[in-house]
Amino acid sequence: MSAASETDGRQFAKIEDMKLFGLAVLLAVSVSACGGSDSQTPTSPSANVPFSTVDLRVGTGAEANTGRVASVNYSGYNYSATAAENKGTRFDAGAFSFTVGAGVIPGFSQGVIGMRVGGVRRVIIPPSLGYGNNPPAGSGIPANGTLVFEIELLSVQ
Repeated sequence: MSAASETDGRQFAKIEDMKLFGLAVLLAVSVSACGGSDSQTPTSPSANVPFSTVDLRVGTGAEANTGRVASVNYSGYNYSATAAENKGTRFDAGAFSFTVGAGVIPGFSQGVIGMRVGGVRRVIIPPSLGYGNNPPAGSGIPANGTLVFEIELLSVQ
C-alpha cells in the first residue's frame, strides 16, 4: 500500500468516527428531550397557580358562611395546565357535610364561603391551602400538588 492511500484510509476512518460520534450525540439529545413524562401525571409542585374560584352556576338559596354546616357534592382533580378546565386526573368524588372553616383543607372551606344553595363553583387550590407536602397516602394527590374541585352546594344549616 502506498503512503498516499494509507493517508486516505486514515482520513476516511476519522470521518466515519466523526459521523458515528455525531449520531451518538444526536441520539442522546433526542432521548433526553423526550423527558419520559406522562401528560396525565401532575407536575409537583404546581408553581405559580393562585387560589381562585369561578361560579359555574350561581345559586339562589341560603349562603354558606364560616361556622355553618354545608352539604356538598364534589369532584376533586389534580391540576393540569394542559387539560380542559385544568382538570387532570380525578382523585375523588362524593357528597358530605362539614362545618365551613373546620374539618377540611383550608382552600375547600375558602372556596365554599359565599356560595348559595344550588350553586356550582370551580375552585383551584394551591398546595399552601391544600395538602402541601403531606397528601393522604394512596389518594393519588402528589406532594405539593395544586388541586381543582368542582363543588355543588346542596344545603346550608
